[in-house]
Amino acid sequence: MEIDIEKVNEIALEAGEAIMNIYFLKDKEVSLKSDESPLTKADLLSQKIISSSLKKIYPSIPIISEESKQTDYEERKQWEYFWLVDPLDGTKEFIKGNGEFTVNIALIEKNSPVLGVVFIPALNLLYFASKWIKGSFKRAQGSEDLKLKVNSDKKTDLIAVKSRSHSSSSEEEFFSKLPVSSVIQAGSSLKFCLIAEGVADIYLRSGHTYEWDTAAGQAILEKAGGYVYSMGESLKYNKATMLNESFVASANLSYLK
Repeated sequence: MEIDIEKVNEIALEAGEAIMNIYFLKDKEVSLKSDESPLTKADLLSQKIISSSLKKIYPSIPIISEESKQTDYEERKQWEYFWLVDPLDGTKEFIKGNGEFTVNIALIEKNSPVLGVVFIPALNLLYFASKWIKGSFKRAQGSEDLKLKVNSDKKTDLIAVKSRSHSSSSEEEFFSKLPVSSVIQAGSSLKFCLIAEGVADIYLRSGHTYEWDTAAGQAILEKAGGYVYSMGESLKYNKATMLNESFVASANLSYLK
């Protein structure tokens, strides 16, 4: 099986356009889910566009999305491939109006992300990676695609990237043991992309995330030469529980030792 990355890119762009049509509305129709996280009309519309489009183009590949009913593990553990989608990653940033929210689409093969698309609608900026195109790329409007490569040679003056909406004392303790000279704050899966293109070097997430929060970003970072490690190995997918343990995203494994 081979996936046409451009078709997936087009789906992300269509979802992003729909999100932006709601972004500038005064009433984003915000509600709270059972875990107290916010949900907006844009989340649901993006979900509908992505799911219907993927089903039309690749009807044999199952889909798991943040905003859809979750499939029982006994069924999904048999899957060789499945789509893993966060239709609007960074809903808090969307509500705040700071532009740092993304559309995330990933393809999981067995337990690893082998394709990832991250679209930043407010910037019209697209990141994508796939095992079939051998690499990670950044596409800005009016520019040629830029192949991404992590900055893996740095030994000092590391740039850490932190979540804009989530932080913890464990992050401060972790970064204090590394030669970190500056910090960038960013929302959503944009943090993975910043490391993939060499703008940042390391990111720790100690709070809980779900698999759909990380899969697309992990694919992009790993195909650019980086790492996403949890419990001493690459972050895995299609677990019995779709909650992630704490993890570190990095340009170089030596930063984790």
